[in-house]
Amino acid sequence: MNSQQYINSYHSYLKIERSLSNHTVENYLRDVTFFLNFLNDKYDNIGITEINSDIISEYLIAVNDEHKSKRTQARLISSLRSFFRYLRLEKIIEDSPMDTIDLPQLDKKLPDVLSVEDINKIINAVDLSTQNGQRNKAIIEMLYGCGLRVSELVNVKLSDIDADSMFIKVKGKGSKERLVPLGNTALKQINLYKDNYRNHIIPAKNCGDILFLNARGGKLSREMIFIIVKELTSKAGIKKNVSPHTFRHSFATHMIQRGADIRIVQDMLGHESILTTEIYTHIDKQHIRDVIEKYHPLNELIINN
Repeated sequence: MNSQQYINSYHSYLKIERSLSNHTVENYLRDVTFFLNFLNDKYDNIGITEINSDIISEYLIAVNDEHKSKRTQARLISSLRSFFRYLRLEKIIEDSPMDTIDLPQLDKKLPDVLSVEDINKIINAVDLSTQNGQRNKAIIEMLYGCGLRVSELVNVKLSDIDADSMFIKVKGKGSKERLVPLGNTALKQINLYKDNYRNHIIPAKNCGDILFLNARGGKLSREMIFIIVKELTSKAGIKKNVSPHTFRHSFATHMIQRGADIRIVQDMLGHESILTTEIYTHIDKQHIRDVIEKYHPLNELIINN
């Protein structure tokens, strides 16, 4: 089996067995192809079973010499781990050369979070006298109230909403479905939008069940949600760099700050690993530290010690 055959079979594995998104599959394939091209340039006719940890280390040194960031290096290593795990599952190799390779230590970048006051300012900045005002208010309420990704929000269907049980069915990454609680406020704004505005719009083809529509009856684009958020943030006078994802970060942070179980938050966000959700516990610790610095009379002594 040549390099391209390995890539093709690995591609099928990622799509069919792992059910990964197109974006994730493309990243994995690009990284593995980059590695295999390095092997072809460096070695003559090396077999896949001949690759060992020394060769992997040599490749990573070359990557580092190209001044790739730690985050990029970590992604390349993760892609190779997945590839060699696949080869082992297929019994093409016995042991993975990645077993002794460690990920580079990354500095954790905490996501931007809005305060409840900031979120209320953004919601209050919506002009309900305009044609799209109620729709935009419902969008913000759902981004924050349900912690949705923007790609999930634009694909929400009317049939996904169960008003009686107050849950919404969400299709997340890898087409995995989950149920997310729908708060009273979000449900109220959705109903106001549906009953007073959406029912006057003729849906475009294949959009009859889509919740949020543009003026032509088509599904809103991800880019349009970004524009709506940017305009409302500016109108509210908030200087932070706010995107639709900021509401998701804020939702998770506020839930954990108020004592929600991290595994419940994990389920609501649709995180496959709880390690992804744990970043919000770090934000919570930073929040506690900020409170101490601001209000404790001996904060300088505490912090310095």
